[in-house]
Amino acid sequence: MKWRYLLILVVLLSFFAGFRSVMAIDCSNPENMNDVGQLEECKKDLQRSFDLSFAATTPLEAEIKKLGVKIVALQRGIDTAQAKLKTTEAGIKERSEKVSTQYLVLAIKIRGMYIRLRSEPLWASLLSSTSMGEARRELAYRQESNDKDKQLIVNLVQEIGTLEKDKITFEKQKEQLAKLQTELDKQNSFFQGEVKKAKTYQSDLSGKIAALSAKQAAILAEKQGTFSTTVGDVPLADDPASRPDYNPGFSPAFATFSFGAPHFKGMSQYGAYGRAKSGQNAEDILRAYYGGIDIKKDYDPGKQIGVKGYGRMDIETYTKRIYEVPNSWGDDGGFEALKAQAVAARTYALAWTNEGSGGDICTDQGCQVYKNSDKGGKWEEAVNATKGWVLTKDGKIIKAWYASTSGGYQESYDALAHRKDGNGYQTPAFWDTKDGRSGWTSQAYEKIAGSPWFYKAWYKSRSGNSCGRSHPWLTAEEMADLLNAWKVLKNGSDSRVLPLGGCGGDNPYSIEELRSKAESVGSGYSSVSGVSVTYSDGGYTANVRFETNKGSVEMSGSEFKSVFNVRAPGWISLKSGLFNIEKK
Repeated sequence: MKWRYLLILVVLLSFFAGFRSVMAIDCSNPENMNDVGQLEECKKDLQRSFDLSFAATTPLEAEIKKLGVKIVALQRGIDTAQAKLKTTEAGIKERSEKVSTQYLVLAIKIRGMYIRLRSEPLWASLLSSTSMGEARRELAYRQESNDKDKQLIVNLVQEIGTLEKDKITFEKQKEQLAKLQTELDKQNSFFQGEVKKAKTYQSDLSGKIAALSAKQAAILAEKQGTFSTTVGDVPLADDPASRPDYNPGFSPAFATFSFGAPHFKGMSQYGAYGRAKSGQNAEDILRAYYGGIDIKKDYDPGKQIGVKGYGRMDIETYTKRIYEVPNSWGDDGGFEALKAQAVAARTYALAWTNEGSGGDICTDQGCQVYKNSDKGGKWEEAVNATKGWVLTKDGKIIKAWYASTSGGYQESYDALAHRKDGNGYQTPAFWDTKDGRSGWTSQAYEKIAGSPWFYKAWYKSRSGNSCGRSHPWLTAEEMADLLNAWKVLKNGSDSRVLPLGGCGGDNPYSIEELRSKAESVGSGYSSVSGVSVTYSDGGYTANVRFETNKGSVEMSGSEFKSVFNVRAPGWISLKSGLFNIEKK
């Protein structure tokens, strides 16, 4: 049995000792890693280590369970043996007392016999007998008495010897039972300790795997566009290479254009700017985006809220220090948009902090961009012009979401979801144009305002990394490669379906390898000659149709968006479910 435990321990110890040498990549700091492939490899290695540890500890745990059963059985045996020992001990004590009594009786007899022999010798008794018969009886009596005393002495000596042996055996058994109990306790404690160490190690691995998963998700989220963004202090920068009129220098060339960027809910800042330029006032703008809300105009300007890192301040001071839209809009027909933004920002902060009784609001785009100095200019004028204005529904402050650009379609959301009273309020979903769906895209308010994110082909990360590419346009072969990725992934997950270009992984399939892989699961494509899309009235791309070297291929817009963001080279990505594909 011991060799089995020893073997398990050797496996565990060799596993722990060899773990770091197995890792080809330093996975200790996932927050510093930006390569999807490396993250994937780290996850695989850590998962492999976790599985090995689990495989090593599982039989050990099974042995501990078996050992526990044995310990229970042995404990019962020990308890039974100890009970018997107590009985034996009591018997030995009783026998010792009897031996002592017998010894005392024997001593008295021997003393009496000695006295009798001295005071009345046998020859005297015989001479004093009245007859020969009486003499014989006296002699027989004394002989019998002597024989009994001798037998008593023999029995007593034997009992004393047996008693001493039993005492020695008892002490040995008692010592052996105590030793057995100690060994079992030590063995159980040792294995329990080893399993605890292994479990701690597994927990550490799980934490590292989770950290890697979070980092990988963050990278993919950036490519897929699952981030919050607002205009900020200055208008969004335009990138000529991201526009549809860019000349990539080859043909045919294909590029995917996203309408807007997340999160498509609440007020569109560029949409508000376009509405202001089209003659709408702040109240019109707010009601358009937030629906049937009430605009309360006498909210307490002295209400205190907590701002992370800056302590508490009144809501009006806080709002004057919000840097979410540029002052220049106020001088270019957009002052009413600034007023609408001031009301939305004030309302959002009050909802976020539960009107000052909750936590401190953060100061970046995760909440609202705050700087610890008044912005001044047209923004301060807009804040003062709307002093005390907040958005409510049934008397409750709503969560007034907003973002830079939605692409011409606003999604609905529950503006009271932050409350705990169970009440809800859904904002409207609508085409943000002068003429509804038919006015998209030419009459979209964001397009009127000139948002560079209204229709954009993305090829850089948020930090500006383009992975060596100067534009987002793809060749016919690269577009076909996306179809091959779709074909392979439809057949099951594959960790090598990653972006080419060196930024998406250490070992992605080459175009040729992926085409061969697609052939093995059905059909591989080598070129795309044409593409078309259809849109849903619900504000998303419904279907994408490709003309290829093997005929027409059609998939849903959501399928294409997913496979595009997994395989498109470098940081080329789709940020929106509402998109178009252009061909030159």
